[in-house]
Parts: sequence; C-alpha cells; structure tokens
Amino acid sequence: ASPLVKRVSPQFFVQVAVPSPLRRTFDYLPLAEHPLPKPGCRVTVSFGRQELTGLVTGLSTETDVPAEKLRPLVAILDEEPLLDEHLLALYRWASNYYLFPLGMALQTALPKQLREGLTSTLATPMAWQLVRKNNTEHKVRSSQHQKILDLLASYQVLTAKELSVLLNKPARAALLSLQAKQLVEEVPLSSAAATTAQLATQPLTPDDEQAAALSTLRAAKPGFHCYLLEGITGSGKTEVYLQLIHDMLTKGKQVLVLVPEINLTPQTIERFSRRFNARIVAFHSGLTDKQRLQGWLEARDGSAHIVIGTRSAVFTPLAKLGLIVIDEEHDDSYKQQDGFRYSARDVAIYRANMLKIPVLLGSATPSLESLHSALSGRFQLLSLTKRAGNARLPTIRMLDLKMQKTQAGISELLLAEIAATLSKREQVLVFLNRRGFAPVLLCRDCGWIAHCDRCERSYTLHQQPAQLRCHHCDAQRPVPRHCPSCRSPALEAMGLGTERSTGYLTEQFPDFPVLRIDRDSTRAVGKLDTMMETIHSGIPCILVGTQMLAKGHHFPRVSLVAVLDADSGLFSADFRAQENLGQLLTQVAGRAGRSDIHGQVLVQTYYPNHPALQQLAAQGYGSFARQLLQERALGHLPPYVHFMLVRAEANQPQLPLDFLRELAEQLWQEAPRELKLFGPMPSPFLKKAGVFRAQLVLQAPKRSILQKLGASLLNLIETNSLNRKVRALVDVDPIDFS
Repeated sequence: ASPLVKRVSPQFFVQVAVPSPLRRTFDYLPLAEHPLPKPGCRVTVSFGRQELTGLVTGLSTETDVPAEKLRPLVAILDEEPLLDEHLLALYRWASNYYLFPLGMALQTALPKQLREGLTSTLATPMAWQLVRKNNTEHKVRSSQHQKILDLLASYQVLTAKELSVLLNKPARAALLSLQAKQLVEEVPLSSAAATTAQLATQPLTPDDEQAAALSTLRAAKPGFHCYLLEGITGSGKTEVYLQLIHDMLTKGKQVLVLVPEINLTPQTIERFSRRFNARIVAFHSGLTDKQRLQGWLEARDGSAHIVIGTRSAVFTPLAKLGLIVIDEEHDDSYKQQDGFRYSARDVAIYRANMLKIPVLLGSATPSLESLHSALSGRFQLLSLTKRAGNARLPTIRMLDLKMQKTQAGISELLLAEIAATLSKREQVLVFLNRRGFAPVLLCRDCGWIAHCDRCERSYTLHQQPAQLRCHHCDAQRPVPRHCPSCRSPALEAMGLGTERSTGYLTEQFPDFPVLRIDRDSTRAVGKLDTMMETIHSGIPCILVGTQMLAKGHHFPRVSLVAVLDADSGLFSADFRAQENLGQLLTQVAGRAGRSDIHGQVLVQTYYPNHPALQQLAAQGYGSFARQLLQERALGHLPPYVHFMLVRAEANQPQLPLDFLRELAEQLWQEAPRELKLFGPMPSPFLKKAGVFRAQLVLQAPKRSILQKLGASLLNLIETNSLNRKVRALVDVDPIDFS
C-alpha cells in the first residue's frame, strides 16, 4: 500500500488596499489562530515605517512577493465586512475608470472614525414618543408643545432633530418640558427604525403629465432602467420623486437621493420628513464626524429608509437599495474637482446598472450628455412641460444696458421695477454670480491693480470684513490706503460683486430687508436658515445672491427676478460656457412666479439681440439645448467625443511643458489612430497657488479607446524623466479646462 500523504491546506494571502498613491493592493500574511478576514473588512497593517488602516479586497493562494518580505496583518478590526461585494466592485470600477488608486478611493468615502481604525459599533440613537398611559388626548397651553404632541401622535416616533426640522425651530427644550410633565418619553430608535416606512401626509394629485411619467416609471419591468425627467422649473418634479419613492418604501426598499449642494439638503429633508414617517439620514459636509458615522452605519444595516446627500453619498453602503434619484443632475458640483475626480452622476448610473435597479435623473436644464443619451435611446426621456397648479412661466425681457445708466450694476429701469414689485408686497431676486464688493482694486493714477502673486489674478475687494481676498487660493491681505506703486490715494473699486449691489439696494430701499445670500454671508451656522425664514414668511424683501439661489429653491412670493450681468458666458473660450449660461439663466428665472403670482425676468445685457439670449427667452432651454447639441456634433465636442485631461504642475514655468512634451511623444508611439492630442500648452489659468500649470488633452470618439490607454498613460507618467520634479494628475471626462 502506498504511504499516507499528509494533505496541507493552501496558504492564503490577504490582499489589502491601503491609503497610498501606489496604484495596487498589497499582500499580507493572515494572523495565526485567527479566522481569515473577509473582503470588505478593515485591518491594521505595517506599511513602511507606519501602521495604516486598510480594507481587505480579496484572498489569494498566490503572491508575486518573496516569502521573506511578506508581513503578517497587525490586527483584524471587523468580524463582518463593512462594505459588501457590490460596493467593493463599484469602488474597483471607479478606481479603474477614473485612474485613481483604489486604497485612496476607498478611504475617501469612509467616515473619519472608520478610517482611523476606531470601532464600527452602531451607537443606539434615541427618539421621542408619547407616553401611553391612557388613550386620552393631551392638551397643553403652549402652541409649540401642542404641535409636538400632534406630530408625535401622527409620526409615532421622531428624533429631536426631525422634530426641529418639522417645527422650524429647536425642539430639545420643549421636549424636556413635556418629559417633565410625563407627556413624552425618550426611547431607543432601534425598534421604531425597523418598522415599515409610512406616509405622514397624503400625496398631491398628479396632473396629466406627472401621471403619465409615474405610469411609465411604475410599468417598467424589474431591473436597470435609466430615466431622464426633463421638467421645466416649477413643474412638480419633486412630487414625482416622492410618489415613486413611496412605491419603493412599500416594497421594503431603501432609496438614495442625491442633491448638488449642501444648502439644498435641509429643505429636501424637510419636504421628505413632512411626507414620510420614515427614518431619513442626510450626508453632507456640514455633519460632525459622529453624525456621519451614525448615518453611515444606519444606511448600511438597513434601518435608514431614505438617504439624502451630496456628491460623496453615492458611495454610501445600503443594505436594500431599490432606487437612486439624482436631482438637478446637470449640476457641475456632482463632479469632484480634486483628488478622486469622479462624477457622482455617472457613478450612480453604474451602481444602479450593477444592482439592476432604476435610476431617475431630474432637471429643468439637463446636461447635454444626459440629453444626448435620452434622445439616442440610451435613457428614457420623460417630460413635464407645464407648471404645477395655476403657476405660469415668467415673462423674460432683455434690458439693453447701452441705453441705460447704472449704479452698482443696477439700471434705472430695473430700479423702478424693483420699487413697483415691493409696492405690491411681493419679493425680488437679484442675481449676480460674483461674490465680494468688487473684483478689481485699481489705482486711477498709475494703473496698478491689486493682484495675488501666488495666482497672478486680481484680488477681490471685500468690505465685510474689509480685506483683499484671492478666490482661487484664499490668500488674504489688508486693503491698502495708498497705491503701493505710486503712493497715490486714488484707489478705486472696479466691477460688481454681491456686497456692492446689496449696499446700493439697502440705500435705495431702507424700509425693506435686503438679504445677501452667497458663500460668504452664509458661513455662520444657522445664518442661511434665518434668511430663509424671512423669505418664506412672505414679507416683501430683496434677495441678492449667487448661484446658491438659482438651484431648486421654492420662493412663492418672488415675482421679479433680475439678472445683472448675462454677458460673461456669451464669448468665453470654454466650449461649455453657453450650456452653463443657459442652465444658470433658466434656473434663476425659474424662481419667479412659482405660485399664483405672475413672474417676470429682467436680463441686463449689452447684447440683447444675441441669438443665444433670444432663443432662451423665446423658446426655452429645451430648444436651446438641442441647438447646442447640433453645434457640438459639428464641432466634434462632447458628448460626441470624449476627453481625458493630463495636467502637470511645478514651481518653474517650463517644467510642466517639458514633462508633457515627453509624455506626448511617448503616447504617439503606441496610441491608436483614432486618438488626438491637443498640446502640451500652458493652462488658461497659468499660475495657481504658487505653481505653474500646463495641460495635455486626449480626445477619442469612444470612451473605450481612452480607457484602454489608461494603464499605459499612468506608467508613462510614473516613468517620466521629470516625474520627481513635476506633479501630474489625470482628469477623466473633465468639465474644467482652466
């Protein structure tokens, strides 16, 4: 008989993604006497001279590292995976597509505590409910106390934060008072969170177009479907979202809702909270680390019914995801502009396709990429062409600035229209997409201009507080009293900013609130909420603001929208400038006349007969966008071709150009015939934050051509002779060529 052969189980190696710029995973030995960690679990590893928290991406029986160089894991931090196989696959795809290291990509979406290796145990959130001693109705003297009791009777269980949203004021003190009277009690939310989400208020009756859109959405067979809901401003797109979301919640599914900016998140949460008795979790940059971790874990274990968030929320783990909604899908803020340069819209579509679930994109001004996909049949187009209820589209008029005197950018005719609107106890929105008091501080005697040496761009003059500020690198300096060049005191602020226009309007209308809403005026916690309360109170007032006011807000009493400067996008070298102009003008115009008050939009311009402005005013964004698509096709521009941008940065102006010239020569040797290279060339924004910039643009008729070139491109960048002197980055599907 043959001798017995001792069978040895195969040696497993643990593949770990660590937060390193190296574009690979690393193999480690498992811990002795410990179960093998599962993909998606966190581990602590030795990496160089430090210990890092990494994520297990897989197990293998083979490694290309010599056995004596392999290190064992330091610790296994999770017994069960934090990220499931689908989310790991999504990260792998995004890492490959956007040519960004997997380990760093995985770290960007994890809450801070998890990145630092802290516990992933879910803290028990607390909520409030009525004391169930008897079934009699409670009556209290305070109207706020009574409102809380009524809400708890309707919703059953609410957190203090949810009650604060529904009341529009902090609820904690009132809750403690009611608790002292033994009318309410604080309980763990866990039992309530496991219940099925329910309607708190009945849905609105859809009009014919909304009903048709909902019918199409509901009739679809299970699986992946991508819909583009093209609805004019005020047409009730959100009501379509809400009714479709209710369908998903009744099936026990979770819903992910993406919004473009943090200032839209509170109003979205409020509207959803009023409609649904459900656990709603928000993700945005304004959260504390503890709040982000809590919401992330609730979404992951399925106790959160609806997740609402900005760009990074697209990577949130959801146990029972059934639908993704992307509101204002055209918005540029869905594209990350530094580090991991992903498009949240495109990642969301890929995630929905991978999970075989529907994704709904909504916008009054769809991006040309999404519109092209819908018109070519890749997406299904749904249209809402009329405003909900009795609201009508506003009238749009051009004000020829060549025929008008202006002060602080406001013409005499516009000033008269503002006065007439306020006299009717209606509200005015003045739009100027430029912060600060003035974009230039100039000496009238010698022509000196205050400019930032680090960016070689002019400082913006601010008055609150008084300083010169660079809006590109955030450098700041005091406002000089005399010209540094000729010592003249004749310094003059040139151009317009929201501060300047706000000051002038305050002087002209001292009896009315003038509210400036931009990134500077809303930085303080609660400041934006206070101004929104004033607006929604309905009192006649003037809103002066940037694009923060143009997106998604519902101001029922605004009947006049004034655009102070419509010309900046008409003659730009950026091929996206007219698309962005059309979207911005349409969105800001859409804030007027959203209730039973008829609205009008006055657009100040030196080119009132420009074809783009005329088409927008007469035929709307839909016709305008389709015309732009024809021009893009003739010009061989996206979405009919695809771009990849390679940018190089260094502390000397010639180094980035030399780096890219060597890269371009090497690319030509192996590039397919369909690939076109533009450059190397200095970036339009040549110097930023002290470094000089140059760029190389790769163009191809298909994305696949650029993707096949990706690995070679990264290798050529890493082996470039100037690699140690130049910082290079790759932007796939870029939207900013400056």
